[in-house]
Amino acid sequence: MNDEYVFMLSIYLKCAMVPKYKRTMTPYQQPQRPFYKKNNRPRIKENINEGIRCPEVRAIFPDGTNEILPTKIAIQKAKDLQLDLILISSAAKPPVAKVIDEGKWNYEEQKRKKEAKKKQHVIQIKELKFRPNTDDHDYDFKRNHAVSFLKDGNKVKAIVAFKGRENAHTDLGRALLLRLCEDLKDYGTPEANPRIEGKQAVVLISPQRKKA
Repeated sequence: MNDEYVFMLSIYLKCAMVPKYKRTMTPYQQPQRPFYKKNNRPRIKENINEGIRCPEVRAIFPDGTNEILPTKIAIQKAKDLQLDLILISSAAKPPVAKVIDEGKWNYEEQKRKKEAKKKQHVIQIKELKFRPNTDDHDYDFKRNHAVSFLKDGNKVKAIVAFKGRENAHTDLGRALLLRLCEDLKDYGTPEANPRIEGKQAVVLISPQRKKA
């Protein structure tokens, strides 16, 4: 058995192992996955109409009346009014649902969230950096910034940085911070006395709480 015969035999065996329908097909003619049509049924939304899972609810109607009903009947009554049944309190017993237009409910929810966000204030920490030999003009400029930050409800972190020989006179930095705390006493209160952290003196001042 010569080498040419062995080579031809191996090619024949490889071809024999390939299914017939694939032997003459190009890559674009290969069988594709079956195509499934999309389900066009409306998606059930959670806590709205059929998405409400509890067996009964206290339904609140547009005229202000409320009634404990099986959920299916409450949904049907809402649809009779061309409205939706929306679950607003699942923790209550029985759960409370409101008969209202879904679009109107979503609009009111977004409006409530925006109002709550406006009232919410995120406290930030504003840094002010000084040197032990800060002159009066620069000190007054930064003190006014601190007043503005505290009025806006933010905290002020005042830092006095020391360089070289200034590290031997940290008492000057502490004295400057005590002076700043005294000047800002009508707008904020230091959370602790000025302290030395490495090559700097630091104090954190919180805004005064607004009186109710």
